[in-house]
Amino acid sequence: MSPAAMAEEAARAVAAGATDVHVHPKTPCGGDTVSPRVLAETLTAIRAAVDVPVGVTTGAWAEPDPVRRVGRVRSWTVLPDHASVNWHEQGAEELAAALLDRGVGVEAGLWSGTDGPARFLRSPLAPRVLRILAEVMDTDPATAGTTALDLLATLADAPAAPLLLHGEDGGAWPVVRLARRLGLETRIGLEDTLFLPDGSPAGSNAQLVSATLSV
Repeated sequence: MSPAAMAEEAARAVAAGATDVHVHPKTPCGGDTVSPRVLAETLTAIRAAVDVPVGVTTGAWAEPDPVRRVGRVRSWTVLPDHASVNWHEQGAEELAAALLDRGVGVEAGLWSGTDGPARFLRSPLAPRVLRILAEVMDTDPATAGTTALDLLATLADAPAAPLLLHGEDGGAWPVVRLARRLGLETRIGLEDTLFLPDGSPAGSNAQLVSATLSV
């Protein structure tokens, strides 16, 4: 979870075929953070190892206070290429605006089972996002694909933007397969699943990337 370890994993993932990196900078005790100092250390290490866009989380769990979260973003000294904003979270609009003001691409995190998609469709910032991150929160492998299709249907009237379809836990691989079939961007990593498609444990992010490119 250190910047050096993240940089090493990022380099292996890119060598395996990843074209973008999403990371959760960590405090020394392992918690997600949007701290300017930790972000700078993490981004600097990763950019020394890879030459692809690097994005970070801004999830409310990394900084629960929405006003403080925006303040942290405005005080970043090293900027990511993009940052995910979960539109159902309190303060999402203000956070996205702060990122755009600083020239950071916004990845609109729209989670199934939340009011995020509806809020995003009403947002004046919707036409300005870098891409839409369609987050399938259904972890049942038998139903995750259907949930994903329902989410995509909900977003049919969204402003034109690249769409990244993303699942997790038991729903990770069904969603990856659907994204590949539909020609959409997708994402995979140890944040999402600890297992390969055959159910065996994944040894690295790179191994998951390789498996994604072959499903």
